[in-house]
Amino acid sequence: MNTKFHKNLVKAVCEIIHQVIYDQVYADKKIEQVLKSNKSWGARDRSFIAETAYNIIREFRKIRYCSGNSKKPEHWISTYFLLKKMNPPDWEVYNDMKSEKVFANLETCKSNFAIMQSYPDALVDLIQKELPETWETELTALNKPSRLIIRCNTLKTTVKQLQTNFLKEGIETQTIPDLPDALIILEKFNVFSNSLFKLGHFEIQDASSQRVAAFAEVGPGMRVIDACAGAGGKTLHLAALMKNKGRIIAMDTESWKLEELKKRARRNGAENLETRVIDGTKVIKRLSNSCDRLLLDVPCSGLGVLRRNPDAKWKVDLAFIERMRSLQKEILANYASMLRSGGKLIYATCSILPSENSKQVSYFCSEHTHFQLEEEKIISPASSGFDGFYMVRLIKT
Repeated sequence: MNTKFHKNLVKAVCEIIHQVIYDQVYADKKIEQVLKSNKSWGARDRSFIAETAYNIIREFRKIRYCSGNSKKPEHWISTYFLLKKMNPPDWEVYNDMKSEKVFANLETCKSNFAIMQSYPDALVDLIQKELPETWETELTALNKPSRLIIRCNTLKTTVKQLQTNFLKEGIETQTIPDLPDALIILEKFNVFSNSLFKLGHFEIQDASSQRVAAFAEVGPGMRVIDACAGAGGKTLHLAALMKNKGRIIAMDTESWKLEELKKRARRNGAENLETRVIDGTKVIKRLSNSCDRLLLDVPCSGLGVLRRNPDAKWKVDLAFIERMRSLQKEILANYASMLRSGGKLIYATCSILPSENSKQVSYFCSEHTHFQLEEEKIISPASSGFDGFYMVRLIKT
């Protein structure tokens, strides 16, 4: 297939993948920076840059292998287009790659799952060990590009009204049967410049992530602590479910994340929350036995969200995962004291590893026998079509 390539767009892709692969820069941040650098690019140009870069990063190991293990990003781009049955750019170093060689290399690696699905061997080995029955289907599912899912902010509008307003802008959406606030966006658009977003009518949030706040069984008037709030996607959902009544204390060790949460809260009209930086053990002690619900959406490997963060495949290593396990254990042990007797603790991760999920909870309950498991939910990327998530609800007796 003959395609006319614009040199500045291809060079933008080249810059992105070079920095993501060689300098370990985060793909989403780099793509955002590159797209902001040229205001003249239209929606189609921006889409080409983002999608091409993400696809090459997602399939990087296979592409690099098929390129003859070239170290040049230009060769990876050419190989990517050849594998898509498209002629690569016909200029400079881009036309060095030969179709026959690329497809010969593809044939030699077809029986190697790790290369064909583009995962590091160590990561495949780990997931095969932890999920012996389903590792192949889960890793294959995590290689599919993510869909754009939003959560309607019910503090300001309804799903039906939001759909109507989107249609006026030519944006088509689809509901998800068992997720009342979720909408699938059928054709991606620039969310952050959208007037409905600026008015606080919706937030970007994957379907699996939207299940966590509902799983917490919060209600108006409760006192809730979200102790690993980050920039507050789930915090804002909790505020909406509580109808702005009661109190939410959003906590994190990073103050800049809580500053971002405050901005989002103002846009969302979420008025029942306050933020506190965890800068020492006293912050936790002062809140001892004080809340009805304690949400611990803990730091994790992020292996359940590789669809939207494909570059994480090349950053996550076994040492990092082990550090996350230790941190999860520490957070559970130290933060659980903030929950009052009769309250419920919700532990959640966006990981598919039992060692970060059910095994952490089993260990915690064995050490803290006044916590009893009430319900556990495992969301599989392969069977759900969305991010991989884990959540469990424990009652403190």
